[in-house]
Amino acid sequence: MVEKTRILFVDDEPAYCRIFSKRIGKDPRFLVETASGGEEALSLLEQFPADMVFTDLQMPFMDGIELLTEIKKRYPYMFVLVLTGLDSTAQAVKAMKAGAYDYLLKPFDFEVVEKAINTVCAHRDACNFSNTTDYAQKRGFCFENIIGQDRKMFEIYERINQVSQTLSTVLITGESGTGKDLIAAAIHAKSARSNGPFLQVNCAALSNDLISSELFGHEKGAFTGAVSRKKGLFEQAEGGTLFLDEIGEISMSTQMALLRVLETGKYLQVGGVETLTSDVRLICATNTDLDAAVADKRFRDDLYYRINVVSINAPPLRKRPSDIPLLANYFLERFRNITGKIIEGFTAEAMELLCAYKWPGNCRELANMVEYAVVFSRNRMLAVDDFPGLLQKPSVEMGGLTLNCSSSTLAEVEKTLIIQVLGDKEWNLKQAAEALDIARGTLYSKMDKYNIRKPE
Repeated sequence: MVEKTRILFVDDEPAYCRIFSKRIGKDPRFLVETASGGEEALSLLEQFPADMVFTDLQMPFMDGIELLTEIKKRYPYMFVLVLTGLDSTAQAVKAMKAGAYDYLLKPFDFEVVEKAINTVCAHRDACNFSNTTDYAQKRGFCFENIIGQDRKMFEIYERINQVSQTLSTVLITGESGTGKDLIAAAIHAKSARSNGPFLQVNCAALSNDLISSELFGHEKGAFTGAVSRKKGLFEQAEGGTLFLDEIGEISMSTQMALLRVLETGKYLQVGGVETLTSDVRLICATNTDLDAAVADKRFRDDLYYRINVVSINAPPLRKRPSDIPLLANYFLERFRNITGKIIEGFTAEAMELLCAYKWPGNCRELANMVEYAVVFSRNRMLAVDDFPGLLQKPSVEMGGLTLNCSSSTLAEVEKTLIIQVLGDKEWNLKQAAEALDIARGTLYSKMDKYNIRKPE
């Protein structure tokens, strides 16, 4: 017997509650409960673990934003959709930033409501529970090994499902720490090549002299130290998938060799004379702007078009705030299992701190922070004091970027921000100026003013 989807509808207007319950409740797939306010909803959720909650924003005593915030603290895996009038769309935007899955305008059209419910159900159904911890399995927010409930993640899940059924080359973009490798692994796992090998290499970690040998292999005596024939990754990944991370870091000569493989399916080993054939699905990833690299003649445009047949952008964690509690609890489960420590969860203040932080290092930084807290905490609940000082520094937001610093003057904040952005953009002045939303000449002037120089 298929378990019904549990839906809680919260509105202080009894008429809306009756209409919603009657219309949606008649569908045999759903079990509907209603509440007239936030406090009643929270009390009801203790006995009625809803899969999704619809809540009005404008309610007395506890409004929809407060209810949403409290639900996300207590039940981070729960889908929350907010209802708002045309005159309060700013509140809807605030709700989305606080972790709402979606918002609907009142008076609502039930076709729109049913579509929203079906979207949430499809999101849950898209999740694959293999190779995950019990925490993720029970709560249904894990797609392969990707943790995420935000709508942006659902769009990625759909794209993975679609592209995995093809042999198209995929380019995954996004900042460091956003899980580009997990997306690549999920594409492989859902493809017809899932029984074949999945190999990955970080191109930035290899010198120009080594990367060709690593990718294509070499013959004995091809260079000093080549004492025997070595299979390259293309040969080792035969019948499977090869994931090239940081593809933007490879040299022009390697780019040319890679282009040949993509165009002809053939390549030569270093020092070899026999042409080898490749049957490999290629997935690439980068955290740099390849469009700018092409414009600057640092990356071949013909190779760019070859690897960018299908593109997937991994959103930064700050763009999917509803996933912060999910990931924090997931990492807590992982690290307390590793350490054997008895830690029950996060205090409300600690979770509020985690959700307010902008996570420039994304999911990887969050995992490191939670691991640190688990290792050094002596309490049953992780509190604010269990986290490193980085989280407790004030943040300054400028030009859409958030800077965590303890500077006391505007000049110090501005200098620190410029250095941070330059580092994030690998000292590409054009990209840094665009990120700061200033002219390149202005950036030059400020670098001169603050004596900012690129590190050797």
